[in-house]
Order: sequence, then C-alpha cells, then structure tokens
Amino acid sequence: MHIVLYQPEIPQNTGNIARTCAATGSTLHLIKPLGFELSDKYLKRAGLDYWHMMQYRVYENFEELLQTYPNARMHFLSTKAPRGYTSVQYQPDDFLVFGCETRGLPESLLSRVYDRCVRIPMVPDARSLNLSNSVAIVLYEALRQQGFESLLAQGQLTGREDESAPWMDYV
Repeated sequence: MHIVLYQPEIPQNTGNIARTCAATGSTLHLIKPLGFELSDKYLKRAGLDYWHMMQYRVYENFEELLQTYPNARMHFLSTKAPRGYTSVQYQPDDFLVFGCETRGLPESLLSRVYDRCVRIPMVPDARSLNLSNSVAIVLYEALRQQGFESLLAQGQLTGREDESAPWMDYV
C-alpha cells in the first residue's frame, strides 16, 4: 500500500504515520511544502527507531507524484467525500491520499476526483479526526480486506516482567 500526505504540517503526525508505514510495509509519499524539516526531532521521536524499516519519498508537488505513478489507483480521503472508506475494495498497490491537518485536500483536486473520494464516518459536529489516526484506520481496513498478507497475525510472550506494575495484585 502507498500512503500519500499532501503538505503535512505537524511532524509528530508524520512520524506516527511513518511508524505505521514501517509496521505494515507501506510506502510513504510526502508532497511539499512540508511544515517541518525531515531532520525534525519531533518527527524522528514519533517514528521511534522505525525509519530504517520503511521507504519514503518526497515530491515537490502533487503533479510530480502523478508523473511518477501515472497508472496509480488512488483513493482520496476527505470529510467532504460522498461515501465511506469501507465501500471500497482496496488492492495491494493502491494509494491512499490524505490532506494536511488544517485544510485537508484542496477542493480543486477533490472536484476532479470526487468519484474516488471516501471519508471516515463521524458525528455531524466533528470536523475531522487526527491525521495519523485516520491513516491507521483506513490503511488497516485496506490490509484487512487483503487478509493482512505478509503481516504477523499473532504474537508471543517475551518472558519479561514489570515488577512495578500495580495491576499485578488484581489479576
């Protein structure tokens, strides 16, 4: 899967999204201008030590992304979309395009691709969800539809104990 962030502004959100991309094997595409430097300490801290596990690319503008992937199947996430994100049948190489935190995707773009716009359902008075949460919600639905291929579905105990855990007395 491919995650596209159009002009992201908040480094912590992008760092969280980078971590999600690393954990899912997804590629992150960043469209300039960015509201931070890629060396930003908040960006790196939010992504923890996952940066080496993921691929990302930065583009000067959205047109550069379109030229690089002319046949890409793209879904545009917007609170202005006509249908929910679960109505789509996602494919492994799909691109999920998200707008910046304060403005979303420009309506000039949305009007050209409105048939490919989807939204996360919310109560009427809610403006939007946090960007990193939105990416995780939609990406994991797409991956669920594909059977979580290449992802570990089970974990195992490590044998480590946390002696200071106060809840241990209640179990």
